[in-house]
Amino acid sequence: MSKLYFKYGAMGSSKTAQALMTRFNYIQKGYDVLLIKPVIDNRDVIDGEIVVKSRIGIFASCKVFDKNTNLFDFISNLGFIDNNKVVIVDEVQFCSAEQIDQLHDVSTKVPVLCYGLLTNFKTQLFEGSKRLIEVAESISEIKSVCKCGRKATVNARFVDGKLVCDGEEIAIGADESYVGMCYTCYKELKKQI
Repeated sequence: MSKLYFKYGAMGSSKTAQALMTRFNYIQKGYDVLLIKPVIDNRDVIDGEIVVKSRIGIFASCKVFDKNTNLFDFISNLGFIDNNKVVIVDEVQFCSAEQIDQLHDVSTKVPVLCYGLLTNFKTQLFEGSKRLIEVAESISEIKSVCKCGRKATVNARFVDGKLVCDGEEIAIGADESYVGMCYTCYKELKKQI
């Protein structure tokens, strides 16, 4: 069924791994899958090709777009507004609200599955995630745990091993820069700043 899905979780919750497994499942069932991500996430290049790559090592080639791309036109021009097609978006939090509306328009034609963070390191909603909460037909959390055992909900940013709570909203990084943790542990660390 064609609709807009948003699957979110904290850092390290396997969002990208799940996106790649979903891609594999659709391909096994005979669907053509378009995997896309914002070009701002430029961490993963394999053999000169931009890929979506999970921390567990699985990856797949993808197309990239920037903040000025009209996603409806982009996806349409790639031939993915048609029967037997699926669009999967990784790192969707970096999309603008307008791009989410464009993805919603795509989802009236084909399923659009979006994976990303809900909040930034300041515990505030990303623009793209906020708009997805407002318009997605299906919203689900990919749960992960804090080192204390509680559910991880905060994407804590670290610089030189120390928690930071100020700075630019976007700083691309993974385990070296971010830790998914519960709000209680986050508040305790924040007191030490």
